[in-house]
Amino acid sequence: MTQLTRRSPNRTLRNLQREVDSLFDRFFDRSEDDQGTTAVWSPRTDLVEKDEAFHLRLDVPGMSKDDININLQNGTLTVSGERSSERTEEGEEYVRVERAFGNFHRTFRLPDAVDQDNIEATYDDGVLTINVPKTEESTRRQIEIQ
Repeated sequence: MTQLTRRSPNRTLRNLQREVDSLFDRFFDRSEDDQGTTAVWSPRTDLVEKDEAFHLRLDVPGMSKDDININLQNGTLTVSGERSSERTEEGEEYVRVERAFGNFHRTFRLPDAVDQDNIEATYDDGVLTINVPKTEESTRRQIEIQ
């Protein structure tokens, strides 16, 4: 008897996204307990490491910078906020809803070699950018051979 298997290309993408999220979690020492149970959605995040700093970019479209909180405590950087639903029209019947609304937060354990006093954040066109500079002792430098 032939067995039919349903293939879903989205399943492969979801698995890849879970693997990437897991890499972020391991890099920043983030455990499942850190994520809490109140978050409804989680903004997608890119992490870039350069010699002088880490750069985090979080997609939070449709929000103002006043809707976003960034906290640093005991080497843990937490980004949280709430995106309100735009569903205000009486009698509207949604056929499909893919955008997430409600509370979110992302928590990142920072490496010891960062300058916590000089972390900066900017918000532009729906992207929150957080620059986490490294300490001078931890930056890479070229050693000249004598």
